[in-house]
Amino acid sequence: MELKNDRFLRALARQPVDRTPVWMMRQAGRYLPEYRAARADAGSFMDLCRNQDLACEVTLQPLERFPLDAAILFSDILTIPDAMGLGLYFETGEGPKFRKPIRTAEEVAALSAPDAERDLDYVMRAVSTIRRELNGRVPLIGFSGSPWTLATYMVEGSSSKDFRHVKTMLYDTPSVMHDLLDTLATAVTDYLNAQIRAGAQAVQIFDTWGGVLTTPAYLEFSLRYMEQIVAGLIREHEGRRVPVILFTKNGGHWLEEIVQAGSDAVGLDWSTELSSARARVGDKVALQGNLDPNVLFARPSAIRAEVGRILESYGEGPGHVFNLGHGISQFTNPDNVTAFMEALHDLSPAYHRNISHG
Repeated sequence: MELKNDRFLRALARQPVDRTPVWMMRQAGRYLPEYRAARADAGSFMDLCRNQDLACEVTLQPLERFPLDAAILFSDILTIPDAMGLGLYFETGEGPKFRKPIRTAEEVAALSAPDAERDLDYVMRAVSTIRRELNGRVPLIGFSGSPWTLATYMVEGSSSKDFRHVKTMLYDTPSVMHDLLDTLATAVTDYLNAQIRAGAQAVQIFDTWGGVLTTPAYLEFSLRYMEQIVAGLIREHEGRRVPVILFTKNGGHWLEEIVQAGSDAVGLDWSTELSSARARVGDKVALQGNLDPNVLFARPSAIRAEVGRILESYGEGPGHVFNLGHGISQFTNPDNVTAFMEALHDLSPAYHRNISHG
């Protein structure tokens, strides 16, 4: 099936494009009334994730409103620990929780990586359904949480402000933490490869909580395992390269080290200036980012000004994917997203006009 819009994949390969491609983290979600209706029909968040037709519907909803250059699978980063039997559930207003947090060496030893195509078959069915319904319109992004980020939820039992339990395990019993992360790295590799076989045309690893670590701990307990995953991924499928994006929230100060992990692109949050990042990495990787999502609460003129500033910060040439610095807020007005898209479409071609498209 021919891909009608490959702007996103070309940018990740640092090839010429006519304008800067864009997609958003949390592209489908509570800021859209049509999503809220589908979520109510499903009964619960995980029921929505497990229903391939509804997961497809909400994945495609943003593409009906906005001129996006990629779709991203609607799912959750905690599907892997859920498949490990930890009892994932969601409480209104409190986020994800596990009934069986992992706190001891014995509990870690008892874990095994799930078989992605058997134990997470609902995700693969959603991927293949979405690919079919996209019909080559734009590429489909698959994703997973990083091993460290998954471990934080599994050990804490929920989201955390201080990461006390997981950091205690890291410092007190590092060998136990490595055992847990090694199991998770195996699981994530299998999970992403299954998504690629099912139809994902690019994959992103979300290291949401890597930024809470010291530099030595980040390198040993987070980046090391993402590098292991990247080395084990399918990189060619359906006659095309499958690019990999690594994103560590609050990780811009480790940019040079992240680049060495072997991904095609590095995602940046708004705390790292694109001009600085580009000067540091040169042409080694594409860069993805990095609008502060709160800009989308401002007036359209202010949104346009910030979009222009970010484009100017990256400068001319290929290798930039425009993205929110980390996730769209549920309170965002969709009209302001439209203003953001219009600004990007108006302003970004100027940064690509003098480039041959080959």
